[in-house]
Amino acid sequence: MQRAAQRDDSAQPSQRAKRLRRALVCAAAVPAVLITAACSSDSGDSKAESGAGSTQSAGGGSTPPSASASPTVEAAAYGKLPDACAVLSKKSLEDLVPKGVKSAKKGSSDDPSSRGSCSWNSLDNNGVKGSQFRWLTVSLLRFDSDAARGSGADQAHAYFTRQAKDVQSVDGAKNTKVVPLSDTGAEATAVRYDLKKKEGLFKQQTVVARVENVVVTLDYNGAGLAGEKTPDAEDLTKAAQKALKEVVASVSAANGAGGAASSPSGSSEPSEPSKSASPSKSPSKAASKAPSASASSSAPPSRSAA
Repeated sequence: MQRAAQRDDSAQPSQRAKRLRRALVCAAAVPAVLITAACSSDSGDSKAESGAGSTQSAGGGSTPPSASASPTVEAAAYGKLPDACAVLSKKSLEDLVPKGVKSAKKGSSDDPSSRGSCSWNSLDNNGVKGSQFRWLTVSLLRFDSDAARGSGADQAHAYFTRQAKDVQSVDGAKNTKVVPLSDTGAEATAVRYDLKKKEGLFKQQTVVARVENVVVTLDYNGAGLAGEKTPDAEDLTKAAQKALKEVVASVSAANGAGGAASSPSGSSEPSEPSKSASPSKSPSKAASKAPSASASSSAPPSRSAA
């Protein structure tokens, strides 16, 4: 019994040593598992972050973001203007300004391809029986397309709208009447009114039309001076409308059957009219200056676009 007890006592240290070694081995194995798991987790996060930062292509390379397209505008239909003094036939001028066919006076312009004007005046002097006076002015204004300002047609439409409105607010105008016109360019309007001056009663007609990216303004007035009968406003308006159609046709013909594009879309340099949608001189103010009989030998103030 004593020997068995001693054997048991001697075996206990050996068993305790074995159990201690087994515990140490297990304890050492735990950090290795944790480290392996941590490394696996970091590797996945790194791949996720890498995927979030760029789009991977099939070949392994990154696909750069697509660049936004540059803005473009429709190219202007008409790239030039006709000679303003040649937009009406001799026959038309004989009807409008019977005694002033050869009195054409061209307005100055720093860019004839974008703006131009011409005026005529006529005095049919019948001595003591009085005189018939006529004054005619044609103004042309062309707009180029521009990425910042828009298409030439849109700019021309905006100017046409302002022009038609300004004509209706001339100082001293009486009996103003606005008549929309058809079959004349893309849009057209006639404005007529009476203007009383010391020389007599002047009948003023202003007709405005837009054809593509060009605006045509035609001023035509008449008066019976020194006791001569005042011309009929309706007759003058019809004559002005007929002349406006001829001018619009001349603008289209100068650019060919379909018009000539002035520049590639979105890349044209703006002409002077594009920088300022309206001429430096207010058309409504110019129209209010009806010519006097004493000044009939020279061209009266015009509503030149130049």
